[in-house]
Amino acid sequence: MEIRIDENAGYCFGVVKAIGAAEEELSRDGSLYCLGDIVHNSAEVERLRRLGLVVIDHGHLPELLGSKVLIRAHGEPPETYRTAERLGIRLIDATCPIVLALQQRIRKGYDEMQRIGGQIVIFGKPGHAEVVGLTGQTDGTAIIASRPDDLAAIDFSRPIRLYSQTTKSREEYQQLIANINARLAPGADFVAYDTICNRVANRARELESFARSVDVLLFVAGANSSNGHYLYEYCRKVQPRTHFIADAADLEPAWFAGAGSVGISGATSTPRWLMEQVAVQLRDMC
Repeated sequence: MEIRIDENAGYCFGVVKAIGAAEEELSRDGSLYCLGDIVHNSAEVERLRRLGLVVIDHGHLPELLGSKVLIRAHGEPPETYRTAERLGIRLIDATCPIVLALQQRIRKGYDEMQRIGGQIVIFGKPGHAEVVGLTGQTDGTAIIASRPDDLAAIDFSRPIRLYSQTTKSREEYQQLIANINARLAPGADFVAYDTICNRVANRARELESFARSVDVLLFVAGANSSNGHYLYEYCRKVQPRTHFIADAADLEPAWFAGAGSVGISGATSTPRWLMEQVAVQLRDMC
C-alpha cells in the first residue's frame, strides 16, 4: 500500500512565527508563559510544554508581574496590552501579520461606524481566540455572525461593514454576503471586505486534488482546530473515505481494507512531525 504525506500540509506562516518565537525564548531562558494554547494541536502543545512553555489564561496575568508572556498568532484585544503594561509584563507579540492587519482594518472601520451610526459585523466562531481579538478592536460591540444565515442581530437600516475571521470558509462567507445583500434596501451602505487568509483558501483547493488522488485520506488535526474541521469537511466532500484523527493512536485497521493508496494531510496548525508519526504507525500496521 502506498502511503503519501501531502507536501503542501503543515504550519502556516503565522504559526511558524509564533512557535519559532517560543522556541527562541525557551532555548535562552528555559521557561515562558503563553496566553492560551500556542496552536490548536495538543501534541504540539505538549512538546512545547516539555521544553518549558506554560499555558496560562488572562486570570493569571496579575500573578506574573515582570514576567514574559507570549501572544500567539491568533492575536489579543487591546485590553490585554493595557493590562500587561500596567503589570510590567513584557509581551512577546507573535500575532500573525495577517491577523494584525485585520485588527487594524476593523479598528479603522469601527471608528468610521461610530461617526455615522453604523455597525461592524464579523463572520467567525464565537469565543475563538482570533475573534475575541477582533471584537476587542470594536470595544466589544461587533456583531458575530457564526453562519451564513445568522442575520438576526444585524440592523439592515444602518450602515454595515463586514469582515471575516481569517480561517473561515470563503464559500460560506460569500453566502453570508449574498444573504445580507438580499435583505438590504436599494442604495444601502454595506461594504464587505475580503479578509480570509489566502493560505487557508488555497489549501482547500490543493487538498481537493490530493484527496482525489488517494483511496483513503487521513486528516490529522486538533479537536479544537477551526481550520482543521473546515478542511476535513471539505475533504470528505470529494473523498468519502476521509478520517479525522488527532494522532497515530486513532488509526483503525478497518479503514484501509482494499486501499491501494493512503494520503496523510492536516490543518495549518498540524506539525509535520505528527503526520510523519502517523505514516510510521500506518506502515507498521499494514
